[in-house]
Amino acid sequence: MDNPHSLMQAAAGHYQAGRFVEAARCCLRALKTAPDHGDALRMLGAMAYQAGDGARAVDFLERAEAAMPGDPNVHNLMGLALLMTGEVKSAEARFRKALAIWRAPEFYNNLGNALKAQSRVDEALDAYRGALDLNPEYAGAYYNLGNAHRKKNDLSEAAACFRKALEFAPRLGNALAGLGEVTLDMGRAEEALPMLLEAITRLPDDADLHCSAGNAFQSLERWKDAAAAHDSAVRLNPRLARAWYGAGCVLIHDKDYAGAAAHFEKALEIAPNWPEALHNLGQSLFNLGQVERAVDLFRAAAAGGPPELPLLAIAVAIPGDPRADNPAIALDRRRWAEKCLPRAKPIRGIPPKTAAADASVPIRIGYVSSFFSDHNWMKPVWGLINHHDRRRFEIHLFSHGPISAITHGYTAHPADRFHDLSGMTNALAAERIQREQIDILVDLNGYSDTRRLPLIALHPAPVVVGWFNMFVTSGMPAYDYLIGDHSVLPPGEEGFYGEKILRVSGSCLSFEVGYPVPDVTPPPCAAAGRITFGCLASQYKITSGVMAAWSRILDRTPESRLMLKNARLGQVRNRDLLIRLLEKNGIPAERVLLEGPSDHYRFIEAYGRVDLALDTFPYNGGTTTTEALWQGVPVITFRGDRWASRTSASILDAAGLGDFVARDREDYVDLAVRVASAPDACDRLAVLRQGMRQHLRDAPICDTRGFARNMERIYTEIRPRCGADAQHSSLDSMRPP
Repeated sequence: MDNPHSLMQAAAGHYQAGRFVEAARCCLRALKTAPDHGDALRMLGAMAYQAGDGARAVDFLERAEAAMPGDPNVHNLMGLALLMTGEVKSAEARFRKALAIWRAPEFYNNLGNALKAQSRVDEALDAYRGALDLNPEYAGAYYNLGNAHRKKNDLSEAAACFRKALEFAPRLGNALAGLGEVTLDMGRAEEALPMLLEAITRLPDDADLHCSAGNAFQSLERWKDAAAAHDSAVRLNPRLARAWYGAGCVLIHDKDYAGAAAHFEKALEIAPNWPEALHNLGQSLFNLGQVERAVDLFRAAAAGGPPELPLLAIAVAIPGDPRADNPAIALDRRRWAEKCLPRAKPIRGIPPKTAAADASVPIRIGYVSSFFSDHNWMKPVWGLINHHDRRRFEIHLFSHGPISAITHGYTAHPADRFHDLSGMTNALAAERIQREQIDILVDLNGYSDTRRLPLIALHPAPVVVGWFNMFVTSGMPAYDYLIGDHSVLPPGEEGFYGEKILRVSGSCLSFEVGYPVPDVTPPPCAAAGRITFGCLASQYKITSGVMAAWSRILDRTPESRLMLKNARLGQVRNRDLLIRLLEKNGIPAERVLLEGPSDHYRFIEAYGRVDLALDTFPYNGGTTTTEALWQGVPVITFRGDRWASRTSASILDAAGLGDFVARDREDYVDLAVRVASAPDACDRLAVLRQGMRQHLRDAPICDTRGFARNMERIYTEIRPRCGADAQHSSLDSMRPP
């Protein structure tokens, strides 16, 4: 059967039955007799295309075109093969050539795909509509039209197109998947999930579909299901960047930052400049203490995509970046504030607060915090508020939570006013503050709750002050004053701040402990015969520079041990990464004890296993330092180059423990070694420990009554004045989300 006509009849039968090898043999035999047989060359090109070999398909189809230049199917197949090889512009030309010969709906559909691949979405929409004009029941064209609308973010139109595709092809898994994905894009995850799961039963090997299901599970906070779906997507297609990204997002939720970082790294290997992946990798590394690299990643994310989130991340992280100095910190915070915060404008219907003509009228002080319920953190705050003179000051607490959540620390006063702002937008919260005619608003959040910084930006009181939680400049024009002390902010550094600087005598973080704490125990060196250094600071403060200094301390005190305890160490991969980093710095694993989170009582009970606490830098402890001292454990620190790196020095100075404050980083290492290596070190630590609480009570650091008088003098000085010097609040009439 060597007759080309008979061979091609046989080839067609094999092809329709899916016997492609037999079909190819028939075509090749036909070509031996008739080397330019157009039908044989076209069928071989079609089969090469279907096998995924675009280049070979092009070779056959070029020969077919020479034999049959007027055959539109050859041009259409050539366009498909060229799309496969990435020659999109040439593919478009082939589809147009096919259409010039014959206006077939399939040719319009394929032209639409070529145009969409060039991001010419409006032209693609016209091409798909051309296909549907010729065949109104063309499910594939509806599917592609839906994807084009989705690319333009026309989600309702996209959903309608996917539904039309399913109307004409109910078993079309891609259309069901598209409808599920666009429904998810519309924020209706609960509605989308069943569609996506049904589509997976039809297209079980579609990695993108598993990834979309993972995103739906994630939106519904079904984290284990989300992890399984993303893992399936990665297994099906290890080159699918968004599958690695989705899995990384789940791991961030689980606080497995080391695992998340590894997944975002994989996503970026595939899609190197993906802004969201750069940002999330930065967040993961920041939480692990790799601050310098995190800041670099945030900068790359801001340069390549929407800048709001990465600029905010830089503003939060930059005080802890050892490379940054005060001008750099101020610049990064201003950059975020100018780009992302609302501008203050008057609100209609609410008159601005005016200064009281009678100086004897109590000054209304408003304290704003999202953390009033965190009694351990609020030690300085309650120490101040509990001792306010209510005859001269009217106290308002603006809280992101109910008063019932405050269980310790605050001594309620019948004259105080409590305002629960939870559930309010920043604009509504600002209106509430202004309606209360507050004279001085004191922000206790700073950058610890960035969701409420737009509230401060609206300047809802005549005077706005940052205290307690603002350790560098805010970068925001809304803050009129920052309150510090001479240790954290020595004279001469005011120029690095946009705010006016006010200083209290002693420490700006005087505190009182008004909640249950464990008893002080003897130092562990008494039983162990060796010194245990420790740090219970947040992991993001334990930078590479900190670990390098600690490695030198341990190297010079060969019998000593190091204990670290924080929330991030609850995850195995986070611990393993830290061990590797410590070993890289010369600290062997057997000299390190790592502990994860505990309830707060058990957490500070861990100080019973620490002889000497080592401070972090450039971001010192604050709460961590006061808790160590209250448990009898002295803290080794040094005076750094910025407010955030002098906080512990301020506390220790006011505690009468200045001997534990080194001059600089080198002296920090020497001081730790000197204290730990003294022949009578354990005896001296035992004596210090035993008397520490009484020593603190007698020191200025715990004179919260005196601190309250200092703060009240400042408030009296900066209260709104009548006349030309009076300041007026202003709010933005556009309510931010």
